[in-house]
Amino acid sequence: MQEPHTQPPLREAHGMRLRRWAWTAAGALMVLLAIIGAMLPVMPTTIFLILALACFSRASPRLEHWLLQHPRFGPSLRQWRAHRAVSRRGKAMACLGMTIGFVAMCLGHPPWWVIAMVGAMEIAVLSYLLRRPEGPAATEAESAREDGNSGQ
Repeated sequence: MQEPHTQPPLREAHGMRLRRWAWTAAGALMVLLAIIGAMLPVMPTTIFLILALACFSRASPRLEHWLLQHPRFGPSLRQWRAHRAVSRRGKAMACLGMTIGFVAMCLGHPPWWVIAMVGAMEIAVLSYLLRRPEGPAATEAESAREDGNSGQ
């Protein structure tokens, strides 16, 4: 016979609060890094916001909602969450930022293995990024364009 559902023991409740606090702190750190990335051309913004959204979804529905409804970043975060899609402009800006960062790093004359390691990581990230869909809006616009051209 099972016991009726009761409140979790104090130790479990404390652990749950601690995990929520840790996820919230990690999300806040990701938002801070995104803000820094918005000001620096060589540091990404969107990936930190995606990570912040993942953290807040585990800890704070209010902060998760705030990010999803943000006037500037909300649409791209909703597009990522729903379709794992990145806009064409987002892809272009990421490629440009990574290229600028790589060139700036090379101008600093780091060891060859650092250049090779960073180059390999950037190629891996770019290959993943460029294979992401551009989202339903772009797909609908392209299909409408194709429909319009098919009659000509």
